[in-house]
Amino acid sequence: VLGEALDVTPAQIRKDLSYFGRFGKQGRGYNVPGLLGKLQEILGLDRRWKVCVVGVGRLGQAIVEYGGFGPQGFDILAAFDADEAKVGTCVGEVSIRDISELQAFLEEEHVDIGVVAVPASAAQMVTDELVGAGVKAILNYAPTTATVPSHVVIRHIDPVLEMQSMTFYLKQRDSAALSAEGPIVRAPALGGRRTASG
Repeated sequence: VLGEALDVTPAQIRKDLSYFGRFGKQGRGYNVPGLLGKLQEILGLDRRWKVCVVGVGRLGQAIVEYGGFGPQGFDILAAFDADEAKVGTCVGEVSIRDISELQAFLEEEHVDIGVVAVPASAAQMVTDELVGAGVKAILNYAPTTATVPSHVVIRHIDPVLEMQSMTFYLKQRDSAALSAEGPIVRAPALGGRRTASG
């Protein structure tokens, strides 16, 4: 059933799960509730995670307003912006604070994940501040890369690169249809780069 839902072979499912340990019994399948609980533990979904968003433009606001984070264990505690007109207002139930309060807030709340949604020119500075306050995971939506020490994980999400991966897929599909030769090549993972540098 898992293979059908994911469009992969049962053998691939077993191989992938084997990286995390032994699950199920040969010929008898998996205990679904037990497997689900174990996967939640492996993925860190068996606890709550503290999140803050820096930059409350259109993208940052959309992230804060998105209702899907809470049910999955991600609590957006606060949002920060340099625009005085936004400071003191709320996006949903999340208050927008002045960017000058970021350091003290991070140190007090021990935030797990920082979301960067600022202009490219401010991305590295904000990233450095997050790292300096002990944030170990950063999701960067700014249209530039930022460097972090090796003990911090950062993931860059660039919508333009994601669009380019789609055009690559479409071009491959069209070429395959014209030539009727071979399978379609899957689009390379251009976006969502994980970098760590020391």
